[in-house]
Amino acid sequence: MATDRDDLSALFASAALHWPTTVANLAEKTAVAERIARRVSDGALIGIGSGSATYLALWAIGRRVQEESLAVRIVTASYETEAAALTLGIPTLPLGSVEPDWGVDGADEVDPDDRLLKGRGGAMFREKILWSTAKKMYLAIDPSKRVERLGQGFPVPIEVDRLAVDLVGRALDARGARSWALRIAGGKDGPVITEAGNLVIDAWFEPIPHGLHADLKVVPGVIETGLFEGFTFEIP
Repeated sequence: MATDRDDLSALFASAALHWPTTVANLAEKTAVAERIARRVSDGALIGIGSGSATYLALWAIGRRVQEESLAVRIVTASYETEAAALTLGIPTLPLGSVEPDWGVDGADEVDPDDRLLKGRGGAMFREKILWSTAKKMYLAIDPSKRVERLGQGFPVPIEVDRLAVDLVGRALDARGARSWALRIAGGKDGPVITEAGNLVIDAWFEPIPHGLHADLKVVPGVIETGLFEGFTFEIP
């Protein structure tokens, strides 16, 4: 997968949050973002997920809002999209308090059964709230996200309470996980900590069985998984 390393400083979320610095398949994702932005209508309440394609869609929406003086409000599923919304001057509402007219989110992998694997940004819990409250969801992906078998390139992310790491690990072993480990942070010592104050376990399965999400959710300490099964969406 090629990585575009153009100067993205004009798209930084805020003066304090210098993200993103690289975006894979930038041209394809920009085209998807523009198609999504064309669906914005005056007065719309829009849900914004996480990931680079969704982030680019937010900026494309922001340009329309500014150029056409549209009255748009959004709810966001991640800190970086919330910060960007403030930079763009788009009013935000608390996630879970409203039902967006429609939402947009990305994915790491999509299989032929329309199961999604998400969670590289560690926002699975907030994303599931968005997907469960939005009246309609658009999936912002480029062709590289389509796979024949889910889990070919990514593990299943699992957001867990810090007290339940070993318990969840034993449950993963019992369910046939090839391997699992806490996700380690890149900008700090120790593990990744989610916005909800939890940890993330990445678990590799070969293959990822149908129904795994529901099976894991009954394990005490599992807050959410990055396996999206049973959700409907449209690819713009």
